[in-house]
Amino acid sequence: MANARSGVAVNDECMLKFGELQSKRLHRFITYKMDDKFKEIVVDQVGDRATSYEDFTNSLPENDCRYAIYDFDFVTAEDVQKSRIFYILWSPDSAKVKSKMLYASSNQKFKSGLNGIQVELQATDASEISIDQIKDRAR
Repeated sequence: MANARSGVAVNDECMLKFGELQSKRLHRFITYKMDDKFKEIVVDQVGDRATSYEDFTNSLPENDCRYAIYDFDFVTAEDVQKSRIFYILWSPDSAKVKSKMLYASSNQKFKSGLNGIQVELQATDASEISIDQIKDRAR
């Protein structure tokens, strides 16, 4: 499925892995990247359910962009177990301009294919996706 604005296609495995996270709860997180020629979005890394939030944030590169999905479990003030699926556009200031532009121009089209996202974030540094930020946005 090609993206008309940037010409970037989405590999079928991207949607398959998202479905596994959303419906079957097989994964804690998924990161996606553009291939080396910026022609296709592919699965980068998948974290199993035992993976910590710190493991997830450590999987994001310091100098390149990523799309990421994180399944955040929490307990409400009423002691109810809940989950929120986060979509994060990771675009660090230190990433190359071409990378930032291509990820930004493909973002909406890619995100629209992921039905079931509950919270969206765009982050340029780790402080914007700290665990406290995630907890605040989940409620």
